[in-house]
Amino acid sequence: MPVKGNQFRSNTFREEGKIKPTAKERLSKERTETLPQFTFNNGRLIKIVGLFFLILSIYFLIAFSSYLFTWQDDQSYVSGPNGGWNKLFGHTDGVVLAGPQQLPVENWLGRLGALLSDQFIYQWFGVASFIFIGILFIIGYRLLFKVQILPLAKSLGYSFFLLIFISITLAFFHSFSSDYPHYLEGEFGFWTNRLLQSEIGNSGIAGLLGFAALTALIIAYNIDFKIPEREKKIPNTEPVLAEDPDIEEEYRSEAVEFPLANRRSRLNREQQKPEEGASHLPLQQERITRPLEYEAPAESKPLVPRVTIPFETIPAVASAAASTAIPLSTVVASAIPLNVQRNEEPKEEEEKPQPAFTVVKTEEEKTADHLVEKFGQYDPKLDLSSYKYPTLDLLENYRSNKISVDADELEANKNKIVETLNHYNIEIDKIKATIGPTVTLYEIIPAPGVRISKIKNLEDDIALSLAALGIRIIAPMPGKGTIGIEVPNQNPEMVPMRSIMNTEKFQNTTMDLPIALGKTISNEVYIADLAKMPHLLVAGATGQGKSVGINAILVSLLYKMHPSQLKFVLVDPKKVELTLFRKIERHFLAKLPGEEDAIITDTKKVINTLNSLCIEMDLRYDLLKNGQVRNLKEYNHKFINRKLNPEEGHRFMPFIVLIIDEFADLMMTAGKEVETPIARLAQLARAVGIHLIIATQRPSVNIITGTIKANFPARLAFRVLSKIDSRTILDSGGADQLIGRGDMLLSTGSELIRLQCAFVDTPEVERISDFIGGQRGYDSAWMLPEYVDESGDGGSIKDFDASDRDPLFEDAARLIVMHQQGSTSLIQRKLKLGYNRAGRIIDQLEAAGVVGPFEGSKAREVRLPDDYALESFLENLKK
Repeated sequence: MPVKGNQFRSNTFREEGKIKPTAKERLSKERTETLPQFTFNNGRLIKIVGLFFLILSIYFLIAFSSYLFTWQDDQSYVSGPNGGWNKLFGHTDGVVLAGPQQLPVENWLGRLGALLSDQFIYQWFGVASFIFIGILFIIGYRLLFKVQILPLAKSLGYSFFLLIFISITLAFFHSFSSDYPHYLEGEFGFWTNRLLQSEIGNSGIAGLLGFAALTALIIAYNIDFKIPEREKKIPNTEPVLAEDPDIEEEYRSEAVEFPLANRRSRLNREQQKPEEGASHLPLQQERITRPLEYEAPAESKPLVPRVTIPFETIPAVASAAASTAIPLSTVVASAIPLNVQRNEEPKEEEEKPQPAFTVVKTEEEKTADHLVEKFGQYDPKLDLSSYKYPTLDLLENYRSNKISVDADELEANKNKIVETLNHYNIEIDKIKATIGPTVTLYEIIPAPGVRISKIKNLEDDIALSLAALGIRIIAPMPGKGTIGIEVPNQNPEMVPMRSIMNTEKFQNTTMDLPIALGKTISNEVYIADLAKMPHLLVAGATGQGKSVGINAILVSLLYKMHPSQLKFVLVDPKKVELTLFRKIERHFLAKLPGEEDAIITDTKKVINTLNSLCIEMDLRYDLLKNGQVRNLKEYNHKFINRKLNPEEGHRFMPFIVLIIDEFADLMMTAGKEVETPIARLAQLARAVGIHLIIATQRPSVNIITGTIKANFPARLAFRVLSKIDSRTILDSGGADQLIGRGDMLLSTGSELIRLQCAFVDTPEVERISDFIGGQRGYDSAWMLPEYVDESGDGGSIKDFDASDRDPLFEDAARLIVMHQQGSTSLIQRKLKLGYNRAGRIIDQLEAAGVVGPFEGSKAREVRLPDDYALESFLENLKK
């Protein structure tokens, strides 16, 4: 029915507020607004039901507890002629009982409580009925507060099992007594036990109950039943990282793919609508799924059998074909045996016996094998056989670190990225997100025809739309056909050091020098091998986690290495960063002879230490040359198998890790004196097991020079303040877009990996140092070779009293003249002296004129040609 014009205008104006509603309409509207809307959508009914279940659970708890004390007093009402459910409200055959005719009830909740308790406990399941209270409480609490205490399905299943199991078990044990109340197991348990006794007997019931109990334990806890095997006890020399047997499972973030429906995809679908009678698959998919067609030739030829021609006949066949101008195929066919041409199987020729391959061992190898059989392999750990590796209890056990990023946050960031790109007419075919501990990586696949540089230039626009700090665009991602956008999480997660070390990847690693750096953007544990880096350059602004990263590296090595396998040379110009490791001096630290403190803070001592490391490097290369090996690992393997003679100067060589905490200060104060030995070590020290870790706050070109930078392929960058610093340390941008607090980029030469550094606090480092320092260690720190600088300030003694010579002065002089080699290590080995005493003797020999001055890595010049000249020199010295 059409609406009249006046009525239409009246309704329209009333909706727009131009015509005031009548009193009747206002009253109706007020009533509608004041009445509550009880619907399922607003959750009120659910809360009411939950409140009802909670109150009901409390009611049952009071009633059941009272029944345990008052069940005998209430039996007259519950089971008597004037009680029961029919007499609940005092009625009996239409007559209301009052006064003395009503039976007294002692239950705390009156007649209803007595009847309910009797029904559940006496007539049904006994004391197992208390399980109903727990079920009602769990359901009510979940409906009212929307908090899940226990999984509802599992709780119901376990409750049903316990209800029956407890009732039958109590009935079974109570059946051995003559008089017992039924309320412990209820009528259900009593009659079920009687039935089972008549069918399978008491032994069968006991077996059935045991089977049910073990089955429930297996289902609930997956218990393993293992028979202990007798194994030969072998002393464990590997580090025991965790006292608890549980290893944390590495949690890896999976990529979340978002469905997109943009304009171009809709346009493609409209263009690809199939016509009538056509295939419903797109053309490209139809090509992929269509089976390959194969047409056989018209004239099929018989298959030629595959023939193997002896290698010796091929040159002869080829020469014959060339000399007679006959086609090679004809000559080859004539060379094939007749039985093969007739498609007959050739006869198997008898195999000729091969000569036995034997290896003739040299006398040295035979001696080494004999020593290994007699004494076993050389074990460098025997000097500190009682050393115990640090345990994970020394590290803080922070809360469980599970990555939990809100789905709404992912969806909102995705929508903002897509919307920002659509503003610039950039369409996306696919987008997916990978959640990390600090940042989330959004990988996008642009539509065909979109230039990558166009997306890369929108870095600031995307950061503005997301209102986030540190947006980083990777275009394109290495090894993938996608463009990555790294967006910081609203609530970044901390990565505890304990969670990294308690993983199977770290505990079972086979790396030579494993360092646990942290977790990747996909929440994977990242462990690097310092021996393969082989040096590491660390840079980052103040307060961005650089010192924590160095502590994490040191702690990782302390947890995996024995003191005989590793030595640290610590350089700390700030004097406060590495002082916590002073307690492990007699275990892991190395220093110059005569120095009091193993942690070097003086610039002059740093120069001497670096030059001493260069001397150690040259000495190690000499040992490698004499041992006929190429690197430290092969040399130590050969020494452990007793193939190198210690009397010839060979020794087990530990790894040496040089750590410089603030390199910029050294470059400002020393300059070339520091740069030259570091460049030498970076170029040559890898093969002999000397590795460098250099950290700086200011990665400028005058600090990290080209000579140093060329030999540090592995670089670790925390957040820096400018793009210039980022390019200086990484040769690319990105470090200026980090968010700090352990967020870092690791460049290994071929790829750039974003990591969240593992956090280790100062009290944790202190506990580890106390644990190691409290054990028995070596007599002193590991001594580096003595270095004497050109100015003579290195500790040499030019003027000494002839009467104050060392008692072994003459023996040392004869030894040096006999070998024509003036070195401290020779005196130390042959005369079995300490390094300090041997150094003083060599200084006295230099002052006396037996040997020449110090010449760096070369041995000192011996100025006496033979023993006769030496004896004459000593006679003149005594006069």
